[in-house]
Amino acid sequence: MVGEAWDSRRYARPVLKTSNRWIELAGFVLAFLVVHALLWWLTAISANLPLGDVTITYSRWIETGHTADFWVGIDGPWVYPILAIVPMAAAALGGVTSIGTGWLVLMVLLDAVACAFLWRFRVRGVLGAPVAGGRGIRVVWWWLAFLLALGPIALGRIDTVATVFALVGVAFVATRPAVASALFTAGAWTKVWPAALVGVLLLLRKGHRRGVLAGALVLSALIVLVDVLWGGAPYLLSFVGEQTGRGLQIESPLATPFMWAAAFGAPGAAVFYDQVILTFEVSGAGTHAAAVLSTPLMAVVVVAGVVLALWAAHRGARRAELAPVLALLLVAALIATNKVGSPQYIGWFAVPIVWGLVAGTPSARRFLPIAVAALPTAVLTQLIYPAYYDQVLTLQPWMLVVLTLRNVLEVAILAWTVVTLVRMGRHAGRMDA
Repeated sequence: MVGEAWDSRRYARPVLKTSNRWIELAGFVLAFLVVHALLWWLTAISANLPLGDVTITYSRWIETGHTADFWVGIDGPWVYPILAIVPMAAAALGGVTSIGTGWLVLMVLLDAVACAFLWRFRVRGVLGAPVAGGRGIRVVWWWLAFLLALGPIALGRIDTVATVFALVGVAFVATRPAVASALFTAGAWTKVWPAALVGVLLLLRKGHRRGVLAGALVLSALIVLVDVLWGGAPYLLSFVGEQTGRGLQIESPLATPFMWAAAFGAPGAAVFYDQVILTFEVSGAGTHAAAVLSTPLMAVVVVAGVVLALWAAHRGARRAELAPVLALLLVAALIATNKVGSPQYIGWFAVPIVWGLVAGTPSARRFLPIAVAALPTAVLTQLIYPAYYDQVLTLQPWMLVVLTLRNVLEVAILAWTVVTLVRMGRHAGRMDA
């Protein structure tokens, strides 16, 4: 009888563990559906057209392609890399008039794919003590909370597609860097910024640079070949120059002092709508200089970050832990020093943060404060757009406070990456990982 009791306990454990896994998975699927249903609902009821880019701009591009056989990026210049046209066209398969619904369905499916790849990653012992049973908390729960905090803009822009490519790429960084590089490259051909992640792999994925380079070049060659065959060679890189004419967008950190100046009635300071770029910008003394200086400032921050990361690696800091910090620095630089401050940019933070959380326990502990700080950053962004964007435009003081706090958090995240790289270099051993 004793033996039978012991055997029953032994065989019950695997069954119990399997049952717990299915319960956990079912709970996550339910939470995923609830969060995305809520985001869909908010997209439908929110003021200020959070899906406006899709239903107005994207639909116009696709309709022009169908009716006039004129495709942006192929028959004329375009603001996005050429791969961005694919999800836009896919969302309109049921007709241009239903592109909004098609887009939301596609974004939910893409988010589900990203969750499927990230499901296996857990954060263990991030508070300095082992988690009971060593199981830890799955990283995808943080991303789901981040999407909810960011609001409908998390689904309403082409950036969602690039972010999903990049998140799936993170799942392959440790085991298949060439695949990760190809996925980052696909993101870059959709919305430029994931190209920075390819750069991180080339700099810090020691011993795998050939594979990383091959993954990026092979996929890029395929995309370029298809584009050239369709006749788009003259406009393949048109997106590079399409953004140069922008002024200072009102949500960008660099615009913050000028927004306050406009609120206090400074001569010439005002919010206006740029009919060419189709965005709200701020005018006034110094705004042009700030817009011009934003690109050199971004370049200086990026170069300084790369130098710091290479110095830390030379000092012996683990490259696997340096990589997500450098990735976050580059993404934060692209956001905090940008003259464009579109709300969907905040969604980019998810990729390096998830990377840091899955890069091992020391890295997860390091990234925990930033993972927490990203949540109020996202909430404040949702308040700015779409919730109270009309009050930002009319320079309501309380919304300028919200905008300022959000922008301070963006700069603080960038500052954290710099300080962290310096600390990692100073405290590194002499053995290079």
